[in-house]
Amino acid sequence: MTRINTNVSSLVAQNRLQASNSDLQTALTRLSTGLRINSGADDPAGLIASEALRSEVTSLGRAISNTRRASQIISTADSALGQVSNLLNDVRGLVVEAANNGALSKEEIAANQLQIDSSLEAINRIAQTTTFQGRKLLDGSLDFVSTAGGVQSIRDINIDQANLGITGQIDVEVVVQSAATQASITTGGFSAAAQATTSFGTATSVDINGETIDVSGPDGFASIAFVDDINNSNTGAVAYDENTGVLTVTGNFTGNSANPGEADADASAVAIQGLIDALDGFAASGTAVAGTPAAPTGVTTDVAFQIDAIESGSEFNNVQIEFVDLNDGTADAAATAAYDDEQKILTVTYNSQAATPTNRDFAAISTAIDAVQDDDGNNLFTTTNNAGANPFVAPASPLTTGNTGGEVLLDDLVFQLNGADGAETFNFAGGTGQDQIAAAINLVSDSTGITADTDTGALQFTSVAYGTEALINIDVINEGGSGTFETSLAVSRATGLDISATVNGVEANGRANTLSINTSSLDLEVTVDNGSSTNFSFSITGGGALFQLGPDVTSNQQARLGIGSLSTGQLGGATGRLYELGSGQAKSLVNDVNGAASVIDEVIDKVTSLRGRLGAFQATSLESNLVSLNETLANLEEAESSIRDADFAQESANLTRAQILVQSGTNVLSLANQNPQNVLSLLG
Repeated sequence: MTRINTNVSSLVAQNRLQASNSDLQTALTRLSTGLRINSGADDPAGLIASEALRSEVTSLGRAISNTRRASQIISTADSALGQVSNLLNDVRGLVVEAANNGALSKEEIAANQLQIDSSLEAINRIAQTTTFQGRKLLDGSLDFVSTAGGVQSIRDINIDQANLGITGQIDVEVVVQSAATQASITTGGFSAAAQATTSFGTATSVDINGETIDVSGPDGFASIAFVDDINNSNTGAVAYDENTGVLTVTGNFTGNSANPGEADADASAVAIQGLIDALDGFAASGTAVAGTPAAPTGVTTDVAFQIDAIESGSEFNNVQIEFVDLNDGTADAAATAAYDDEQKILTVTYNSQAATPTNRDFAAISTAIDAVQDDDGNNLFTTTNNAGANPFVAPASPLTTGNTGGEVLLDDLVFQLNGADGAETFNFAGGTGQDQIAAAINLVSDSTGITADTDTGALQFTSVAYGTEALINIDVINEGGSGTFETSLAVSRATGLDISATVNGVEANGRANTLSINTSSLDLEVTVDNGSSTNFSFSITGGGALFQLGPDVTSNQQARLGIGSLSTGQLGGATGRLYELGSGQAKSLVNDVNGAASVIDEVIDKVTSLRGRLGAFQATSLESNLVSLNETLANLEEAESSIRDADFAQESANLTRAQILVQSGTNVLSLANQNPQNVLSLLG
């Protein structure tokens, strides 16, 4: 059918040409923008997905930037810490050199102190000037804020990382199941404890007509012999045999004589006392008697004077007793006594010329010694006076308690003592007291890490350190046949125990008195008092350097790192602070070089630990996070590209197809528009 009012072919050609033009326009747009989706109409679902991916890509990019910034901050801090480490090593060398005070002059030691002072100033300066874009890193402003300072049992605390979450606070509760202990070994092998004692002279009591006279004599005096010479009238005689120690008194004891003063029964006590008292080295005292003539009877002998330590044990072995006679006729003071516990000398001062007899007799000496006390007001000695009120006669030779207090080795002994800090070999002769052995061990305790004491009555070895790293090993190399030291050892090797505790219910790692945990929310290390078993709690209320390491602002994509102050007033630990090494301070080279060495070692360990912690955070947390973020970013960009970017090969083909269709459609439309002209041929 031929029509001219409605050209259907033309309409069809127009529609197809319009569709081809639309396809051509789409292809041109995608090729010119490189995007498959240029508006929501292109792919609504794809647009939503790609926009979400674009948001994640943007966040990841910022997270990568944050991580790199954090790494740069850590590198800056580590560089400064490296300089501090160098300064601390120099200080340690100066401390070790200054300990050689036998070879260094005072001027050289002072020069070392000046260098140490300069190093301390440099450390303080580094702590104040280490910054990153104006933010100070080592002045303590990046350290955590906590209430741990109010806990008495905490000696030191390091909070490395803490996730404070949305509340901005972490409550820390520490429950100690068992305290750290020292290694300990108690040993016997010594003679039994006794009261150390010494004595001198012999006291003899003689019964005459029911009354007693007391006689004391020199060392070696053993007894008195009486010779009754009834056939003679004389004043009596005395003779002393030093070989036998016998004092012989001769007189007419049972007879009677008209000679006054004669050593007969009527005045025997007075006469005998006078005869003995006049003999050099002897003294006699008593009461004059009268009555029926009788010979002296009931002769008994005993130690004249004895000194005993009140406490049993070796502490009072080898105490030397010195008697000092003022021999001053003008002085009349009572006898006095004093004890030097370091030199182990008991000094008794008296005056044999004192006008008052009771100030110079045996009782006066006894009273003086009995009154000797230690610093706590405890009496140290007790005396036994069998010489009565006789004038005191000092022993001919110095007195010593020897090993009478017991607690001495039964035979020669050689042993090696190993501790955590080293080993020493000891050689003791039989008879050496356990307190002397303890003193020898304590003298080198800094080399072995082991001390000794006799506080419990036995010799006890104790490690200075706590925990399983504390060690005592006793290796008996040689012991005499009578010795029992080795067989008395319950064990020859012992170690301590580490602290056992939980932190917020998490089992903590224990090392000596230090406990630590490392979880996703908390990384801390706490050192408590030696052997403390006290539970405690505190709160971390803020502080720390907060690093945003993930694309989402949530606590599990953040890290909060604590960086403590590096000032000399803060650097240190249980043994002291670094500033104490400065001139005039407690641990300067002049005041305490050993203490300075302990402090500097602890500070070096702390700074090294901080560097290691920062390095670990940089290597494990930051660098691994950076790698992960980059890989995630690449995957997301690839996913976003696959959704939104145009495929140039496909779009080029679409463009060619659309161009061809537009051209052919145009030609077809031209032909369709010519069809109505065919009607004219019908009319003609």
